Amino acid sequence: GAGVQCHHARRAARPLEAETVNRTVAEMGEVRVEVRLTNLVDAELAARGDLPADQVRSVTRDALVDTGAVSSALPPDVAQELGLRVQHTRPVELADGKSQRVGVVYGVIFDLIGRDTEDQAFVIGNEVLIGQTVLEKLDLLVDCSNQRVIGNPEHPDGPVLKMK
Repeated sequence: GAGVQCHHARRAARPLEAETVNRTVAEMGEVRVEVRLTNLVDAELAARGDLPADQVRSVTRDALVDTGAVSSALPPDVAQELGLRVQHTRPVELADGKSQRVGVVYGVIFDLIGRDTEDQAFVIGNEVLIGQTVLEKLDLLVDCSNQRVIGNPEHPDGPVLKMK
C-alpha cells in the first residue's frame, strides 16, 4: 500500500515498494507536505566559503508522506537537478512481489516544517516520497485528522532523539 497509514501515526516500517511512490492514495487520506531538498555537499562548500550561496542546488517540492516506507525516494529528474549521483543500487521488493535493484543517493538535506536532516534516498518513481527514517529523525508525527505533518508536541522546539 501507499501513503500514510492513518490508523497508526507511527508503526513498524516495511520495505519500500515502487508502487508506493507511483500511485495516489486518496482513499487512505493522503498526507502531503512541502519539502525543500538540498545537496549537502553544495551546502557544506557554501558554509566554508568555497561555493557561492546562490549556487547551492536546492528544490522545493510537494511530497507524499508514507509512514510505511522505510526510506525516502526522489524521482530521477529531482536527483539530477540536485546533482546527486547514484552511489550504488539496493534490491527492493515491489508491490507485485518481484525484486528490483534501485539506485541510492546520499547527501540529501530534507527540510520540512522548519526542521531539517540529512538522509539517503532511493531514486525511483515520479514524485518525492518522505519515508519513516526522515520522519523519525525530525521527530515528526502525521496528524491524520487534519492531513498534515506536525512536530512532536512533546518536543515543540525541535527533534529530540533517543540515544539508548
